[in-house]
Amino acid sequence: MGLNETPSSERIQIGIFGRRNAGKSTLFNLLIGEDLAVVSDTLGTTTDPVKKAMEVLPLGPVLFIDTPGLDDEGELGEKRITKAKQILRKIDMAVLVQSAETPDDFEEDFLEEIKKRHLPFVTVTARENWVREDVLNEIINAYELPEKRPLVRDFISVNDRVVLVIPIDKSAPKGRLILPQQQVIRDVLDAGGVPVICRETELDATLKSMEISPKMVICDSQVFEAVNKTVPKEIPLTSFSILMARYKGDLRTQIDGAKAIKDLKDKDVILISEGCTHKRQCKDIGAVKIPGWIKAHTGKEFVYEFTSGGEFPEDLSKYKLIIHCGGCMLPAREMAYRIETAKKSGVPITNYGVFIAYLHGILDRASELF
Repeated sequence: MGLNETPSSERIQIGIFGRRNAGKSTLFNLLIGEDLAVVSDTLGTTTDPVKKAMEVLPLGPVLFIDTPGLDDEGELGEKRITKAKQILRKIDMAVLVQSAETPDDFEEDFLEEIKKRHLPFVTVTARENWVREDVLNEIINAYELPEKRPLVRDFISVNDRVVLVIPIDKSAPKGRLILPQQQVIRDVLDAGGVPVICRETELDATLKSMEISPKMVICDSQVFEAVNKTVPKEIPLTSFSILMARYKGDLRTQIDGAKAIKDLKDKDVILISEGCTHKRQCKDIGAVKIPGWIKAHTGKEFVYEFTSGGEFPEDLSKYKLIIHCGGCMLPAREMAYRIETAKKSGVPITNYGVFIAYLHGILDRASELF
């Protein structure tokens, strides 16, 4: 996957904030090198976040986000402000366009919020003679590249065989692999390992044909049970989703969260949340398969609510359990926010792969590597 193909969730996300008509959209267009955001003297021109992916060397792939004014007014204005503040959960860095050289009380409050979130930031004064390279250099100098977290490469040595089991069913995207599968393949290659890819229907034959025993097997959560029966116990087994739980969040919290299902009562409310938006299939894993497996495992009747994309409730008090997807389409900060919000609310949270492994009695095996 080249830099130009880097998914938004893996890019450095840089939000541009400020009052209405402070010049946010002008700065956004300057930084991206094109007139993408509408610029006008009318207050509140930017009604929704505007995004542009590009490369800024030496940082690499970034995503610039132009946001609505933080001082918007009225009922609609409050909704715009809410959208702007939601961006704070996702970004890695903030750029504040100040109305004057010295920040006013409103801007000072915003800077305090940025500092509380431990976000690097740059402030620029609203004007029309910005120099693109100067602003970009300020951003580059203010941001410290974090060490890239491994997905699986820290368990792999050069020439290790890693079997990846990828089902191709009606829910699989046509002509391509889903993002976690692509990312794991790349991580294996970066470690010098040799990925061996097959469907679950060819797994047994694939294992028998291998002259070198695989270092590990990684499968899609939907075929966990069948793969567990096929893979010899001495070969480590895990799932793409469990790897994502480790990569993007707090794996131990999500393991503990999966076990909370045993304490739930009939009519308790469970939130099933996905980070991406897609048309649900007749055998959708979140809407159909997981509730079915829960019913088979517990024999109880629960109430289910669903969210997708950027939706995630701020008030979690009515939920007794949150079951989240792997979060491959969410920035790491957003996934961390969701997990931390659940923990502060006292609501157990788990991940699709972790939870499915628990329901099928193979969580200990699937997580023993970690």
